[in-house]
Amino acid sequence: MKKKCIAMLLAGGQGSRLGLLTGSIAKPAVSFGGKYRIIDFSLSNCVNSGIDTVGVLIQYKPLILNKYLGTGEAWDLDNSNGGVHILPPYAGATGGQWYEGTADAIYHNIDFIDMYNPENVLILSGDHIYKMDYNEMLEYHEANNSDLTVSVMEVPMEEASRFGIMSTDEDNRITKFAEKPKEPESNLASMGIYIFSWPVLKKALLEDHDKEITSHDFGKDLIPTLLGEGKNLFAYNFDGYWKDVGTVSSYYESQMDILYHETMGWDLFSRDFRVMSNSNMYPPQLIGPDAEISDSMICNGCNVMGKVTGSILGSGAIVEEGAVVKDSILLPNSYVGKNCQVTRIVLNEGAEVKDGETVGSMVGDIQVIGEAKLSI
Repeated sequence: MKKKCIAMLLAGGQGSRLGLLTGSIAKPAVSFGGKYRIIDFSLSNCVNSGIDTVGVLIQYKPLILNKYLGTGEAWDLDNSNGGVHILPPYAGATGGQWYEGTADAIYHNIDFIDMYNPENVLILSGDHIYKMDYNEMLEYHEANNSDLTVSVMEVPMEEASRFGIMSTDEDNRITKFAEKPKEPESNLASMGIYIFSWPVLKKALLEDHDKEITSHDFGKDLIPTLLGEGKNLFAYNFDGYWKDVGTVSSYYESQMDILYHETMGWDLFSRDFRVMSNSNMYPPQLIGPDAEISDSMICNGCNVMGKVTGSILGSGAIVEEGAVVKDSILLPNSYVGKNCQVTRIVLNEGAEVKDGETVGSMVGDIQVIGEAKLSI
């Protein structure tokens, strides 16, 4: 069996900066945009790009993510000649161990990749919000006879120190790479999306594993090493919408971007590049006779009796009589009681605001309210 390209999706992150949202669940499995979870975007991109084999590397609190992925049928990734594969942390002779870095995670799944004998390997993160045709990037990679192609986008110069930053020549060949530099030389930021020639990646992984001093990380170790060896490294410029939802504020902002999708440049519900989900088990919405709804996304299974404006209600969310929900995100199965005032918050999955409570405000940071109560 030989594949042109398979994907390895890093989905084991804890996402500690998301606070309560990831207290009981892996970051890629956090609810997003009403009926979706964050991982839906990377998986849907793969399917829309014709990549039919995806290894999902799990680690932190994987129960919900495992259940959600299932057989991969929801994303048309349940075929016998590929499909979605859940890859847990490896077990050695002395027991199981967690991955030590992004490159280490791929290293311990070399046998899985070899099983498909791919020409190229696409490395992805399971915690970014974007639509991207990876096949266009793959064509660019092959046209340049590249050993590694890194998807990049321009960021404001004042934010560049948060990213891996590339310097390139007139042909987009990468000449320098710095991981989160204090004084960046450019504003071309790595998106954490890589296409490697598999022979080059395999050799680099084996050599990195044998080093005494290494953090086993793509940005900190493998990319600088390959650059120092004179390998063909190219930057692929992406000019669409992309956001790392690593903080509560970016998580909130990106969902508001979806609600008012003109700021994104694409529509979440577009049929020509569809985002797929495994959250289709809820009945239709119930909108009460005195309910008022404007500029909002109301998902299946919601019960709205109060007033909702500028908000996203995840599947199964309930807003009782007299309650006012404004500019907020209610995750699936959350509950807002009677006569509540809810403003600019994220209400955790299965959490509740009790009758008469006031939470959030129009000023200050976005708050996550409540411990998650998850069901599978």
